[in-house]
Amino acid sequence: MINCLIVGLGGAAGTILRYLIGLIPVQERMKFPIKTFLINIAGCFLIGIISALAVKINAGHEKTILLLKVGLCGGFTTFSTFALESATLAKNGNIGISFLYIILSVAIGICAVYAAQFLISK
Repeated sequence: MINCLIVGLGGAAGTILRYLIGLIPVQERMKFPIKTFLINIAGCFLIGIISALAVKINAGHEKTILLLKVGLCGGFTTFSTFALESATLAKNGNIGISFLYIILSVAIGICAVYAAQFLISK
């Protein structure tokens, strides 16, 4: 039960942080969903750092890792919003932007995980 509370606490922090970032004013002329893109890339980088540190430290921090990796990153990143924005872009005739958003999000997200793990492993 304590693990559920830990994940919930991290998730609440992640969703509040995501909400606050969503309030940042961005040029609405831009069709590319830049805020969700940046949130997801930052989340990928953060989960890469947390995972690498968990391996490097490897000593009794299971609850902290659970709080940060499952809770915070899970609440912060926005895959469902990413999927909705991708579908909406395509449905509204912006197929090229939708495709670019999908490819960049996945490719740069994976690179962000590797970059974070690389930085921590040094």
